[in-house]
Amino acid sequence: MRYALLVSYDGTGYGGWQIQPNSVTVQSKMEAAALDLFGVPTPVTASGRTDGGVHARAQVCHFDAETDIPAQKLADAFNMRLPSDISVISSAEAPAGFDSNRSAKQKTYCYKMYISPRRNPLKDRYSAWVKGSADIQKMIYISRFFEGEHDFKAYSKSGSTAKTTVRTVYSVRIKASRALGADDVEIYVTGSGFLYNMVRTIAGTILNFAQGAIDEERVRRSIEEGGRELAGKTMPACGLTLESVDYGVNIFGLQ
Repeated sequence: MRYALLVSYDGTGYGGWQIQPNSVTVQSKMEAAALDLFGVPTPVTASGRTDGGVHARAQVCHFDAETDIPAQKLADAFNMRLPSDISVISSAEAPAGFDSNRSAKQKTYCYKMYISPRRNPLKDRYSAWVKGSADIQKMIYISRFFEGEHDFKAYSKSGSTAKTTVRTVYSVRIKASRALGADDVEIYVTGSGFLYNMVRTIAGTILNFAQGAIDEERVRRSIEEGGRELAGKTMPACGLTLESVDYGVNIFGLQ
């Protein structure tokens, strides 16, 4: 039987989702919990890898197991065996043919930053501090440049092993508010899939443009020509969260 899990985690202390040598990862914790629960090695597959230090509000995973535990109770069974910075929000029987990675239609990431003359320690875990100022309207303006199907070679890490760097971005939305002398900015990027560091570099390019460090023509060239030196900086991992994964069906029955 195949089951689906909706998982939330604070990625601060992890080397990302995927199991790797010499690093504690979210997948390693999930599979350790599954081994303890089912008594046999049980691979847990996610919708996609999140990098070291990146968080997830709603990561989707699947695994195969034979168990008498009702599907809806598996979340509690996992949580009894997981550390406090990882939690299964919901569990369910997976739809026929479901694969958390291959069945995903689109994903939404959110990059959070706060723009302020001084640091706020209560924001630092889940958003990046930007010292100084930035023009929010310029952020909104340049964000539309990234929508559509483009070659995002300039927005992936050097040496990427991806078969193609072409990706489709359905929307880039900027949400901003101001409090205590700081601009809190959330950049929501929805797409069919993403390259390593892609969202963090889009966020850095939007910020650099809004600060006047790069101009509109350079942003346009970064997309058309693919030169990494044309794009903006890659923002810190702490500000990035996987917000949601869309499969075209409400697997968990949540609103």
